[in-house]
Amino acid sequence: MEMYNPPHPGKVLKELYLNEYKISVTALALKLGVSRTTASELVNGKNGVTAEMALKLAKAFKTTPKLWLDMQTQY
Repeated sequence: MEMYNPPHPGKVLKELYLNEYKISVTALALKLGVSRTTASELVNGKNGVTAEMALKLAKAFKTTPKLWLDMQTQY
């Protein structure tokens, strides 16, 4: 897999969280309370992380919203 420097937050989400914890995109969507399409577009780099999504990701993975927003800004 080709990673950009810095990578899209969706790539980080996919590699560090979904693959590591064996979570599917469908399970991610349920965990975040969003549609499967929304989760898929984020994971595949089609959409960026919004403030609302950063809050959901932070809660789901016990991180901070700032982590996700900073990744998006750096990308």
